[in-house]
Amino acid sequence: MKLFKLNTHTRGCNKSYDADLVLNPQDHPTAKVGDVVEIYAPDDENGTHLLLQITELNEQSKTGRNVISIESCIAIAFKMRSYSNVVMRIVNPADVALDSIEITFKDQYMGRSEMWRLKTYLTNTCVYVNKKIDYNDMQIRCQVYEMWSQGERVASGVITDDTKIVFRSSTSMVYLFLQMSSEMWDFDIHGDLYFEKAVNGFLTELFQKWKKLGCNHEVTIVLFSRTFYAAKSLDEFPPHMRDCLQQDYKGRYYEDFYRVAIQNERNDDWCTVLAQLRKLFTSYQETVLRYHERQNMRIPLATNSTATQGNFLEVLNISLNTFEKHYLDRTFDRTGQLSVVITPGVGVFSVDRELTNITKQRIIDNGVGSDLVCVGEQPLHAVPLLKFHNKDTTLTSADDYSLPHWINLSFYSTNKKIAYSSFIPRIKLPLLSVVDETDVEENERNFLSCNQSEYIHNSLFDYDAYDEQIFQPLPAQSTCSLQRVVRAKKTSVPSFETYAYRNNDWENLTPTKIPSLRRKMSDPDIHHGTSGMLATLTDTANLSESLASEKNARRAIVSIAPIVRPGRALINPFDPSHVTIKLTSNRRRWTHIFPKGPTGVLIQQHHYQAVPAKAVPAVSYNRQLQHSNSSNSNNNNNNNDQEEQYDQLSNHSLISQSKSFSSQNFAMGEEKSDFFKRRNTSLVNAATAANVPNLTATQAKSYLWGATGEQEWTPAITTGVDWKSLSIPACLPITTDYFPDKRSLHNDYVISDYTLLPDDVNLDYAKSRAVYRKPLSTEEVCKEIVSQRLAQGFQLIVVEEKQPSSTSCCSASGSCAPGSNQTTSAVLPVKTSCELNREYLLSIGRIFHKISLSGSVITVTGYRPRHPYPPINVDYRYRFHAPQHETYEISGVNFTTEKLENFSWNHMDLYICTRGDVDYPLMESLKYWRFRMYLLPRESMVNKIVSFGCQRCDIFTDAVVDNTREQIEDFIRLIENVSKLKRQICRKARDSPTTHSLTKRRHSTSIISRPLNQGLTNSPFRERVGSNRLPEKRPSINARPKPDPSRISRILPGTDAATAAAAASAVVPRDDQDDGFPVDIKFSANATLAEMFEAMKHPVNGVGFFTQTQSLPSCTFISYDALMWLKARLTNGRHPLDLLEAMRKERMICHASGDWNQPIVPGFVFYYVVQQDRNAKDYAPPLNDYSAFVNEWLEIELQGCSFLWHDEPAPTNVPNFLRETPAPQSWREYCKSKRVCRKSHLEIDVNQKSDRMEWGHVKHHTVMQPGFAFELVVEWVTSSGPIVSDLISGWMRKANHCGYQLVSVPADPMAEPFTEKSDPLRGPIFIPLCVTFLPNGAALFDEFPEDSRADRMLFLQEAILARFGFMPCVLEEKFTQKKDLPKEYQYVHCTGNMFALIRCASNKFQVESPSRQEANVTRCVYGHTNNTNVPKKVGFLWAWNHMIPNKKWKALTINNSADGELFQLKMLKDFREFCSNSDQRLANFWAHSQELKRKSLKFEYNNNNNDEPKII
Repeated sequence: MKLFKLNTHTRGCNKSYDADLVLNPQDHPTAKVGDVVEIYAPDDENGTHLLLQITELNEQSKTGRNVISIESCIAIAFKMRSYSNVVMRIVNPADVALDSIEITFKDQYMGRSEMWRLKTYLTNTCVYVNKKIDYNDMQIRCQVYEMWSQGERVASGVITDDTKIVFRSSTSMVYLFLQMSSEMWDFDIHGDLYFEKAVNGFLTELFQKWKKLGCNHEVTIVLFSRTFYAAKSLDEFPPHMRDCLQQDYKGRYYEDFYRVAIQNERNDDWCTVLAQLRKLFTSYQETVLRYHERQNMRIPLATNSTATQGNFLEVLNISLNTFEKHYLDRTFDRTGQLSVVITPGVGVFSVDRELTNITKQRIIDNGVGSDLVCVGEQPLHAVPLLKFHNKDTTLTSADDYSLPHWINLSFYSTNKKIAYSSFIPRIKLPLLSVVDETDVEENERNFLSCNQSEYIHNSLFDYDAYDEQIFQPLPAQSTCSLQRVVRAKKTSVPSFETYAYRNNDWENLTPTKIPSLRRKMSDPDIHHGTSGMLATLTDTANLSESLASEKNARRAIVSIAPIVRPGRALINPFDPSHVTIKLTSNRRRWTHIFPKGPTGVLIQQHHYQAVPAKAVPAVSYNRQLQHSNSSNSNNNNNNNDQEEQYDQLSNHSLISQSKSFSSQNFAMGEEKSDFFKRRNTSLVNAATAANVPNLTATQAKSYLWGATGEQEWTPAITTGVDWKSLSIPACLPITTDYFPDKRSLHNDYVISDYTLLPDDVNLDYAKSRAVYRKPLSTEEVCKEIVSQRLAQGFQLIVVEEKQPSSTSCCSASGSCAPGSNQTTSAVLPVKTSCELNREYLLSIGRIFHKISLSGSVITVTGYRPRHPYPPINVDYRYRFHAPQHETYEISGVNFTTEKLENFSWNHMDLYICTRGDVDYPLMESLKYWRFRMYLLPRESMVNKIVSFGCQRCDIFTDAVVDNTREQIEDFIRLIENVSKLKRQICRKARDSPTTHSLTKRRHSTSIISRPLNQGLTNSPFRERVGSNRLPEKRPSINARPKPDPSRISRILPGTDAATAAAAASAVVPRDDQDDGFPVDIKFSANATLAEMFEAMKHPVNGVGFFTQTQSLPSCTFISYDALMWLKARLTNGRHPLDLLEAMRKERMICHASGDWNQPIVPGFVFYYVVQQDRNAKDYAPPLNDYSAFVNEWLEIELQGCSFLWHDEPAPTNVPNFLRETPAPQSWREYCKSKRVCRKSHLEIDVNQKSDRMEWGHVKHHTVMQPGFAFELVVEWVTSSGPIVSDLISGWMRKANHCGYQLVSVPADPMAEPFTEKSDPLRGPIFIPLCVTFLPNGAALFDEFPEDSRADRMLFLQEAILARFGFMPCVLEEKFTQKKDLPKEYQYVHCTGNMFALIRCASNKFQVESPSRQEANVTRCVYGHTNNTNVPKKVGFLWAWNHMIPNKKWKALTINNSADGELFQLKMLKDFREFCSNSDQRLANFWAHSQELKRKSLKFEYNNNNNDEPKII
């Protein structure tokens, strides 16, 4: 055995030491790149074996002879000392293949198609624990967390095609729901309140684990409960209570309450939140139960429900309503969704059957992790258990149950020890109550009068023999520790020929004949045979109550004669293993996240067996076995913490030759331990030898209980907490293994198929397309088609081979090099030929797709169910209290199942084939991803409040410096950057002939700054990048020229009169040269068009042209530049816009698309010089296709700033709401294009990093107006999250350079209740506006005609918002405006942190509405109730922008404030005070505005010397 000396090196310090393993090629003549080697110490063959891959063989290797060098971090992790001798040998990758590997990633968004690409990239590579993986093509960073091979955890191994890769995210969206049912106020066995156990115990531990693992989840914490009212009819309730009442199946009235404690927050330390939860707890029950109490009003008695009766499924659906919209508000710093319900109950819930089916379908289809954590004691039957509402009240009706496999169950128990006992009760003890003796006797008599044949007679029964059989050691393959003597054969429901009974000696049971009852299916997955099945039932009507033993002290569970229902399988919660269910794709959807245990079945590591010392210990390790005997030495090295266990990794390598499992917490029975001694045994053999169900499509049966369907439930199973799932939740796996058999496909599915010929399609489109784009190859189209299905929740189906002799199932990619464009293990073996042949199988729910690639033809075959489930819709009303709200407000949502079979895959596939052509636009139904942003100017006033602690927040209109020009130029520069345009200007400055300011717009890395001493407006020439300055420090307010009052934009109405007057008197004459062009000539008054045109074309002094760019003609400029250029050179007040329009009509210039019908629109709109030398080498003709041009380039009209290029009369400074004819509300009414938004094609992969063809679309406002928010939305399906993120963060940096900020905003900022796609736990805050502040109660706007008053009210509200720094947002109309629909206007704060909405329903706005309760007005403020005659209140809806990153949100803490008050909360508080007229602020504002109007009238009067004053 050859020994090598081991050195270590640090990666990166030396080019030749850049790999994990460096060796001397002369020592290893047979070694080649890609080989896997095993390294271990010679004296410790059973110790740690490290596997590494040879990634490079360098002839100039620096290692000496017989020396190998490994990376120092790996050496430390595997305890390998430098300069020690080691054995190194090349191994067969198949021997060290991993069954599954877990990879964690943090603070990034990884879509499912990226996961698939990463899996392909990792195939045939070697990994070790904590290895950092950088996939540069996709810009993905992740780390290896845990690996399993042949039933045990290992420290290193090779990823093959068959390795299941589990992705776990440390930055997920986590919803924690605390069920505040009546048990929360009960005490547990240790004397703690269950609330204390949940918060001080479970949550504290959970948050500590998060901190230890460095998780950065975005968390929402909600307390929820259900209140029952003791009432027989609706008439017993006062009117204010009726909005939200619901009735259950027993006719009881109830109301559900949700208290949102934390909303979308990230914290480094969550323990501070616990105090907040404790505070809420003290008042929660009283607040909820007495919520409706009013003086002199009787309301029905309210009681809090038990956990069993609570709103458990509703809560899951509420989180699903948010999770389903993940593609609308995409963020790039988190992946994954998890909802956790923490209940004081025991995991039994009484539920509605329809709602169960909806919940199950939605949770499975959406791939959302749902965890249930019970802090109650674990019962003696299988849980989680859903008991269906039994609407049939006859005595013979049996209770029906479901064991949902789609809920991951944990039981939390504290580590407290009781001194006098180690016994832990598994049943909650009933309350002591004084019972009448006669009752007891009656009960006893009934109890004993049961059929005596059910009892075990002493004479016939040998107890000792029975006990022997019970407690004998089990055969090793079994997973349960206690079994009945004679256990009935495990039969699956469909195989029943006749009624099935237990056949035990002492039971002689007779079936009770009852009429067959028609019932809905309890679970679509349970196969419904033609015969019934036995269910052993309890003698109580409500099993769940007897299980919880409430008031049932004397009731025993006895085996009465079973009730058999023909045609239905009933589940016995005490013995669920007797029913196996037909395997379906839903059942196997999550199974690939579970590792295979030693017996070859998939295991969940937090379910473990409590066992006697001599029997078989636990199937899984990783938990402290509280019930294990201390004499069982095999379990002594159990750890409390998964993380600790993780540090002391298994010391076996994958190939250690003889090592028993005892040290791994898997003690096998003695007779079986030698079976695993040779590690080379393949798992297939393991499975057969251990007699384990090998679940394939042929033997399609699965246990009812448990997430894996392969672990059998026995009474001895103890469930701990699945900390891993709660800390680093797994993403839905990209592979599954269920595909229906041929018979089932034929009988139960409808088959449809279509073919795609990408090459032919591209050929057709290449001819008709104005803009050439590189088409996707057939293979790329095929990969993209698969990617899209994965992204929409499909999974690749890995089909196991039937004959072991046949080729491996990845024949197409078995030997491919990592990262090559080969496929994964979902590829079926196909006939080998010279051309490409691939086949992929995918599934979601009951929908299967087969995508086959043969040569240049792609065939898509779809299988959808012949009998789809009917769509179900549940309407749900509830009350919720969000942070900063003052009351529990009414809301309503719909829970619906989505019909996945209706997804338009054909459209999507053609969209991919044509590379996003306009013929196949992205439709709402395609669920494309989007990222919505507002471009807002940076505002200096915020600093005044945050840094200098300004007490009032209505200061945003105080500084009346007009920087419109600056804003526009910065905007133009930013859009040029986004459009990737460069200038070809090369000019000389007049004062220094040698200086060239050749500036390229894009990709320029250096920032050329201006000389510091250069003045702002008096320089003869401003160095420019095209049309404006380069970024430099913004000048202070005093340094700017004072504008004339006409520059005050419409949105700043209430400016101070004195300031305005001062501004008017100090107007600096505008310097004609301040446009950045060297002014070489001034045109005379009678200059002709041709003269101007020639000057414009001048290469140095003319309008700046763009450099050659595909699809732009040569000599292209933008209209804004031309207008400003003309403005600087015209002397006699001729209108530049008219001159350009005249040039267009004379055919001197034309729109850059070549369309003569496009008029001149001022703004960022492209035009080109028509009269060019066609033979010049850089001549490029226009596209002559307007729609293709617009799809290629952003064109944006400028509004509200025409004074920049033409002197206009000064607008009045009278506030809009007091003018005779108010200015229009927004540019929507008078923009040239008549469209609010337009879409253009967007190349996403600007840095050419990705290995996939990436593109998307950008939707943008057609108009930019200073003082308004400008909207940009990036939309994509064929792009990778990290690449899109890269593009957008680049834009954000550029916006910062240009004095703007690009803020992400939600698709639905207000999240109003009762609206589709609204977030159920978010809602606007209503802030009423006091309108009775005038003396003597006079009404506002009395002096104006009645029909204009409602609009004036809106303008007043707008003026108030402007004072607080809000800017209007122009929205697309979702539907055509009907007459009776309220007008509504939305505003965003200049920081982007909050939104406001004002709405005017009619002209008759109501001043006060005392008849309605405050709380209802809040939620239904604009008539969401069914009653349309509700008077409307005047006010604002205020909402927070939850898309702003947490750090940025918390950064706005006000300096020197007492308790670190946030700027956002201070704004809300101050806004509320202003609107309620505290300190007469509103009245003063009104008086001030009236004063401005009076002065203006006087000014007009003096100017005109006229008797009739007018307002312009």
